Amino acid sequence: MKKTGLTTSFVLLIFVLCGVLTAANGQDKGRKVLLFDQQWRFYKGDTTGAQVPSFDDAGWRAVRLPHDWSIEGPFSEKWASATAYLPGGIGWYRKRFTLPAMDAGRKVFIQFNGVYKDSKVWINGHFLGERPNGFITFRYDMTPYVHIGGTNVIAVRVNHHEFADSRWYTGSGIYRNVYLIVTHPLHISKWGVFVTSQQVSGRSANLRIRVRLTNEASQAKKFELANVLIDKHGKVVGSATAKAHLIRGGKDTLTAVMEVAHPDLWSPSDPSLYTLHTIVRVAGRIIDEKTTSVGIRRFHFDANKGFFLNGVNMKLKGVCLHDDAGCLGVAVPSDVWKRRLKILKAAGCNAIRLSHNPHAPELYDLCDRMGFLLMDEAFDEWELGKHKWIKGWNVGTPGTDGYHEYFKKWADRDLRDMILRDRDHPSVILWSIGNEIDYPNDPYSDPTINQGRNPQIYGTGYLADHPAATNLRRIAGGLVAVAKRFDTTRPVTAALAAVTVSDKVGYAQLLDVTGYNYQEYRYREDHRRFPGRKLFGSENSMSYPAWKAVKDNAFVAGQFLWTGIDYMGEASKWPSRSNGAGLLDLAGFKKPEYYFRQSLWANTPMIYIGTARVTAHHGKGSLWSHHRADPVWHYSPGDEIAVSCFTNCTAAELFLNGRSLGRKSMTDSTGHMISWEVPYKAGTLSVKGYKGKKAVAGDLLRTYGAAEKLKVSADVGHLKPDAESVAHLTISVVDQDGNLVYDADNEITCELQGPARLLGLESGDNKSHESYQADYRKAYHGKLLAYIQSTLQPGEITVKVTSPGLLPEVIRIAAREK
Repeated sequence: MKKTGLTTSFVLLIFVLCGVLTAANGQDKGRKVLLFDQQWRFYKGDTTGAQVPSFDDAGWRAVRLPHDWSIEGPFSEKWASATAYLPGGIGWYRKRFTLPAMDAGRKVFIQFNGVYKDSKVWINGHFLGERPNGFITFRYDMTPYVHIGGTNVIAVRVNHHEFADSRWYTGSGIYRNVYLIVTHPLHISKWGVFVTSQQVSGRSANLRIRVRLTNEASQAKKFELANVLIDKHGKVVGSATAKAHLIRGGKDTLTAVMEVAHPDLWSPSDPSLYTLHTIVRVAGRIIDEKTTSVGIRRFHFDANKGFFLNGVNMKLKGVCLHDDAGCLGVAVPSDVWKRRLKILKAAGCNAIRLSHNPHAPELYDLCDRMGFLLMDEAFDEWELGKHKWIKGWNVGTPGTDGYHEYFKKWADRDLRDMILRDRDHPSVILWSIGNEIDYPNDPYSDPTINQGRNPQIYGTGYLADHPAATNLRRIAGGLVAVAKRFDTTRPVTAALAAVTVSDKVGYAQLLDVTGYNYQEYRYREDHRRFPGRKLFGSENSMSYPAWKAVKDNAFVAGQFLWTGIDYMGEASKWPSRSNGAGLLDLAGFKKPEYYFRQSLWANTPMIYIGTARVTAHHGKGSLWSHHRADPVWHYSPGDEIAVSCFTNCTAAELFLNGRSLGRKSMTDSTGHMISWEVPYKAGTLSVKGYKGKKAVAGDLLRTYGAAEKLKVSADVGHLKPDAESVAHLTISVVDQDGNLVYDADNEITCELQGPARLLGLESGDNKSHESYQADYRKAYHGKLLAYIQSTLQPGEITVKVTSPGLLPEVIRIAAREK
């Protein structure tokens, strides 16, 4: 592809802008991408003939996508603890739509970003295809079957009757966005733009731009392909054009190399992004265009020194995340993830492992913009099923339904599509082909399994009747080859549960970088035995020793905590229906673990104090227990209280009602925690954190009184009327002085008026079985979160929160463009 100068670049930019303007005026003959989430109808259950256009769906429920029917419940012990004691089932979706006359002769596609699971799709009664994988993005060509100017009916059957088919909550339905895409017959192929950074430095970088095109016109086409790169200030910094032609039915990939002088390098601390406009023109007219975010960066893993980004050695301070958000199920708006990521970022988190499947595309976009390094993971099981616990984790007889039923037929395609979809994201640094596939005896076994290691989980050691672990190398070899076929710019990894087994059978040796789950004790010995191995903690506990194993060993690239946020499913016995392993609870409220991690990872000065009765703290001199450092100063007179202080300051001083109880140095701490034992006295408990002699941080707890009123705060001042934007309202039960009443569990009702809808209420209580469809819910630790989403209309939104015996509160939020 020929490179052109800046003058030509500006001309091309004008073409881009003209294309945008004509699209806005409805005269565009280029690409149209329409969000297709409105005006669907839904039926819970199976039925006959719903794919036929004339089928009567008048009695079906109107829904707006994304939609997760499982979260509608109810919770019941008859379902599986693995999937949050919520139902699966079968469901149907239908939508009527029309296409304007201007779309005649054009290609019409529909794209689903995620349907759980085993979906089948029809348009006007014609079967388009099926996709068993519930986490993958897929697209169908509807062109031969659509009616231009007439009514079209799309029908989708979703089959999740195997409700215990996962080790965590998956939801059910069309739970991610759907798009209608209309293009010229000559167009950029699906996921057809791939940009890689080469020879990157602070002085310059070369971008290699590969564009794949498809010609489905009735004749050969001559065309011009242009790429225009624009920086964050709107300045054109590079361009390239080429003339080419494609025969009828032809496909081709055109490559350009573009030099960028003094590039703004992408990193977690400065996630600078460029915008690449790719334009296809025929006879001077734009017929297709695509916009791609570009992050220029270089990285590598080193067997002795860990991870490097843009030449800087850094630790991966990561967390693992699942798809759900409590009351929202897996139909999670982008704004909800944005709030959660912002909170994790403030803790010092710079990396995320997307467990254990491809996630929504919007989450990758956010990570690009907000600066998170991603481990993108494809599978939790391969050809054989893992245990899915029905009555509670490690309780009773497990089920084994799951993705393995489709693995042989679909795995290569699913892995390919994950990589093709996600490979343009600068945030993605690792492709993971599997999570704990080598888990001892679940299902693979090998004589090297340590018979003395936690027999409650692993059984009694080697089980000769189980499939041999030697199969791991064969399957992994095929998956690695698929990954390398579609991207060689990122290493391939996997999260290993039994490194000794994977080493013996040759599975670990196939990986570019090796992930260790909860096996910190192996780091130094394996570094000695395998000096060329690049390794990191792919799943780790919250403990301080687990972090020290990373911090004190230069060769360990980092760790990923299990987990960043509490998640639905993988629960213990009823009534627990969610997993409470997170730094944040289901509502995204910070837990004591959050502050401890912040004290280890964050650079900004911070300090936190939490308390517990000494007996609940496991006695004098014990190490900190995550769940026993609550932000509470409310006990009985004479109680002996253990005060735990988490800080990244060099010293801390504790005060009770203004009187100093002593300053302690971090060098005297145990497990990176400073502690005091204090006889309880009502009033104020506070702490100051010092850097040298200067106080740089503080925290304070007050004794609270009886619950008197409700207090509401919003994270935004207004919402865009786009039917997507979300406001998060934190509702607190407080005393007459405004202090949070930590043990309050009052039932709170949320009444809404104006152009918005209540998406849900979440308390963070993992044992609550209240309906997520109600407009009321009990507070937990004195708080409740309300999700308010805009509609398409502007106006004033009024939210009133009430609770029997408490003074109500009203908050108003404007729905406007700016």
